[in-house]
Amino acid sequence: MNENVYDTIIIGSGPAGLTAAIYNVRADLKTIVLAGEQPGGQLTITTAVDNWPGFPLGIGGTKLMMDMQKQVTNLGVEIKNATVSRISNFKLQSANFKIELIDKSELLAKAVILATGAKAKWIGLPNEKEMIGKGVSGCATCDGFFFRDKVVTVVGGGDTACEDAVFLAKFASKVYVVHRREEFRAAAIEQKKVFGNPKIEVLWNSEIKELNPPDPAVAGSPSLDKEGGDKLRAVKIFNNKTNEEKIMPTDGLFVAIGHTPATEFVADLVNRDPEGFVVIGENKDHPMMTSMAGIFAAGDATTINRDFRQAIAAAGDGCKAGLDAESWLGSQSL
Repeated sequence: MNENVYDTIIIGSGPAGLTAAIYNVRADLKTIVLAGEQPGGQLTITTAVDNWPGFPLGIGGTKLMMDMQKQVTNLGVEIKNATVSRISNFKLQSANFKIELIDKSELLAKAVILATGAKAKWIGLPNEKEMIGKGVSGCATCDGFFFRDKVVTVVGGGDTACEDAVFLAKFASKVYVVHRREEFRAAAIEQKKVFGNPKIEVLWNSEIKELNPPDPAVAGSPSLDKEGGDKLRAVKIFNNKTNEEKIMPTDGLFVAIGHTPATEFVADLVNRDPEGFVVIGENKDHPMMTSMAGIFAAGDATTINRDFRQAIAAAGDGCKAGLDAESWLGSQSL
């Protein structure tokens, strides 16, 4: 048997990919996980996970993913630090797909599970990503609990931004919504919830230009890279209509300007929606299968899970994709 031929190749090593691997290897399928550009996925940049069942005191995101990886490898799954450049559909006696890696090597698969996730779009401010977990977040439902009785700021004007603002108002003492335009793009019902909440204030025609800016009114005010800059304290707001700037104290900044799924490498292979999320759920016999027979998808890169963006939901998707792939492989004459 060709050692480069696998029953399933799982692309992505977050909760969805690793859970799929657990179910596939337990079904005695030869399985490999290709870890991708961010091994462990988005949880590795989450300092504390408070909503994963079984941890009454919570668990660090990196710790959780390291434990999941260890569980997967202990079961006999190989995890390869590799990034896929292309998948080719072809029919051999032993495989359906050729997986091309960026290092020019190739693997063959009978079935593929896409679990590549989606990355939050960031504003692009200096040191923004270094402040993730120190007051900056891309997931209100993940981190909102930690900002009880605090002042927080949401950036964005779509459904997600409005939903995040309403959710955060359950915990925070004050929620500012910073939007660069003078009207929301969100659905009317979501806007109504924002305008009807006394804790929420909208700053129209406004943009965030700096994190922890020096405050000229305070002598010796520290900047981001000096003493006191280890967590978010304030943001600089720019009004693009009046050209006015102001420094606004805040304990948390939630960026809600969208997510980008890591699916470009399969753009010519499977159906995606206009934003690039992989379409699943159209095959009544194999609900986790994409438009290409033999390719399954799970987690935040899919149209089904895109609005949840929760690790536990992604893991559940991974379970279903693993079982679905096993069922489909059993029906094939490979």
